[in-house]
Amino acid sequence: MAVIGGGSIVSAGIASTGFIYTRTPTRALRPWVDAGTIYTEPRKRALSYAILAPNPHNRQPWLVDLSKEGEISLFVDTSKLLPHTDPFSRQITIGLGCFLELLRMAAAQDGYRASIDAFPDGYTNKSLDKRLIARVKIQKDASIKKDTLFAHVLNRRTLREMYDLERRVPDHVLEKLTEVVGNGVSVGTTNDETRVQRVRDLTHQATEIEMRTPRTNKESIDLVRIGKSEIEANPDGISLSGAKFEMLNAAGLMSIQDALEPGTSTFQQTLAGLLAKGDTAMGYIWLVTKTNTRLDQLNAGRDWIRINLATTAQGVGVHPMSQALQEYGEMSGLYKECHKVLAPDGGTVQMLGRLGYAKHVEPSPRWALETKIIKS
Repeated sequence: MAVIGGGSIVSAGIASTGFIYTRTPTRALRPWVDAGTIYTEPRKRALSYAILAPNPHNRQPWLVDLSKEGEISLFVDTSKLLPHTDPFSRQITIGLGCFLELLRMAAAQDGYRASIDAFPDGYTNKSLDKRLIARVKIQKDASIKKDTLFAHVLNRRTLREMYDLERRVPDHVLEKLTEVVGNGVSVGTTNDETRVQRVRDLTHQATEIEMRTPRTNKESIDLVRIGKSEIEANPDGISLSGAKFEMLNAAGLMSIQDALEPGTSTFQQTLAGLLAKGDTAMGYIWLVTKTNTRLDQLNAGRDWIRINLATTAQGVGVHPMSQALQEYGEMSGLYKECHKVLAPDGGTVQMLGRLGYAKHVEPSPRWALETKIIKS
């Protein structure tokens, strides 16, 4: 049986003899191959890397207007918001910050300065809307410095696997990760066994709350894409690809709806799989801002992608554990506790990620750049 929930899979009793071909969603992975290779126009070249940015539930919520020469206008696709797990669009804003930082780095690689004017038309803290997220001017600049982290863009992953419990994350790696932030965001790390266990407990409880809250669990389940055809038709959300999942789906063993019902074995096994992964954290890294404005959130995203690239450079995996940072009623107690542990001097914890070592994985599917351009 295979079970699904919040991006985690638990499988058992699968006989795959005679089913050796793969079902890789090649078209949905094509943007990772095309980045920087099929575009000559500088804005599109930079954008071809920006669309590879990590983002909540892989919603890829960015839309761009290229109608003004030398400018990129960035908007959010409001149909991609996560109203239950991210009711104030804080996490989506962080994902847009990741996008903007990759855009800036990619432009610099080609000798262009990307000047970012964030939220020029204002914003509301209630939720993101159709107002401009950022206006970016792209100008040739011989003095612009290339960012060494850019070398790791195409190998960057969000590593959601079980981590090696025998392999500690060394102090010097944590130190390297703290050196790459540069947008006014504070960074904290730990590999102390006692503190790691404390945060494991928090993320464990938060994962269970998210999955046992019907509307938040359903928000994830509704975004599951199974197999090559589904993923290539809709390459955002939580993708499950490969021969194993194709077999299970065809045999009627991928019980997505059962993962919504706490009384089913599917639900219980899915929850157990999620908790098991989270409990293999061998260290943590987190970002804190003094206030919680949209600009703070955007800057946290810009620093988060830098940390993700730095983990790639150091050969360590990182996996966001955002549940305890989510701002809905059922999570409020753990939200406060998480802030007490990670931000005892005040501020907002914008990102929390577990660190550890696991095998390299394939990249996440992406929509092609052309599907994200609303005017050119």
